[in-house]
Amino acid sequence: MTAEIISMDPLSGLGPAFAGKRVFLTGHTGFKGAWLAEWLLALGAEVHGYALPPEEGALFQLLGLEDRMASRYADLRDPGALRRALAAAKPDFVFHLAAQPIVLDSYEDPAATFAINVTGTIHLLEALREIDHPCAAVLVSSDKCYRNDGRGRPFRETDPLGGEDPYSASKAAMEIAVHSWRVSFFRDHPVRLATARAGNVIGGGDFAVHRIVPDCVRALRTNQPIEVRNPGHTRPWQHVLEPLGGYLILAAALAAGWQDPDDLYAFNFGPADENKRRVGDLVDAILAAWPGEWRRGQPASIQKEARLLDLSIERAQALLRWHPRWNFPETVARTVQWYRAVLENPPIAREQTLADLTAYTEAARE
Repeated sequence: MTAEIISMDPLSGLGPAFAGKRVFLTGHTGFKGAWLAEWLLALGAEVHGYALPPEEGALFQLLGLEDRMASRYADLRDPGALRRALAAAKPDFVFHLAAQPIVLDSYEDPAATFAINVTGTIHLLEALREIDHPCAAVLVSSDKCYRNDGRGRPFRETDPLGGEDPYSASKAAMEIAVHSWRVSFFRDHPVRLATARAGNVIGGGDFAVHRIVPDCVRALRTNQPIEVRNPGHTRPWQHVLEPLGGYLILAAALAAGWQDPDDLYAFNFGPADENKRRVGDLVDAILAAWPGEWRRGQPASIQKEARLLDLSIERAQALLRWHPRWNFPETVARTVQWYRAVLENPPIAREQTLADLTAYTEAARE
């Protein structure tokens, strides 16, 4: 079965891997979580979500997910509630996406950022120790978990972890915790663990504050100039479906008994080289599809973000046969198309989301 999952077209093996299986998904009310919940439901999985309540107008609500999956609103910082929810779900798969994901917010409340991203993850790891049946768990980190020396070389999974801003440091600490628990408690355990480090994801349905694409959309809808804090910073932009496909392939491989030859159980899921662009380039591409203008904003006085960020995806390509499928122009075009269509007619949100999902999986087959 392992060979069937990690094939020349690993996405084609996902249906048999997830159909009829029970999935526990933290962060299902967030941007990436809602996309992953929709994909899992399309694959025939029974999805159990654990997250804070959605913000008004969130993608989770637009997709009508509350009526199509089991959903529990609770906090990662409540270990008892998390343990009970996981035990009730009896999962075959676990995807841990819940987090405090905003760099600027981590400066406002660094203690909460660490409590959610590190201690919350440890609560999940402790709950996973109580599972007595086979289960594959993918715990999602960030491309910002690496110690960034500013040289701009692509980070590999073996590079040192670190972070100067509280968000990045919390994700590095999360990675260290997961590795420690995996080695200490999950060597001979029915739960198999791995971490995933994604690039900067964009796509329809993200409405968070202090993220560049939602900021662009809010400005363009009100005919205001877009405030761009760091137009010269370079990031690995990718459509949200790219890393989600990687998480699914990784989880399916773990469930099928795949062994990591390097005993790392950590993977980068980033874009192709040509998608690594400046923030200003991304804004210009958005404006080419949705006319408007931008101006340079003032970075927060306390803010410190790396100018250059790049990921090596050679490991995921070689060991999981995963690779990115959409280039930068298509990624931006599909993102803008989603927003313009859904903001004009919200009831088509699920139709538009499934259209992107269908196009993405067809691109894999082609």
